[in-house]
Amino acid sequence: MQKDELIQFHMFLLQLKNHLEDMLDNNNGLEFQSYDKLNVTPYLIYKSKREHKLAIFLLSKGIANLLSYNNFPGLEKISNRLGQISERFMTEKEKGLCFC
Repeated sequence: MQKDELIQFHMFLLQLKNHLEDMLDNNNGLEFQSYDKLNVTPYLIYKSKREHKLAIFLLSKGIANLLSYNNFPGLEKISNRLGQISERFMTEKEKGLCFC
């Protein structure tokens, strides 16, 4: 994907996150703690392509966690796999901040 496509996808996932948080019990936002700590939003277009990919994986993982927390079965495995994939994109500094 091109960087602009990643940013558009990032924006879509952020809108989905906000919509789901309004509709479902969001467990005090714990699902998105890693995404929030990363501090990469779709509006920060100067961030690198790698950072936006990492944000997309962390945001997707949070969405899967939110849905599994609200009785949508089978999403735990997807969430775990997204967590593993996001670790591949992390730098040592990001891993040190314990985004996992």
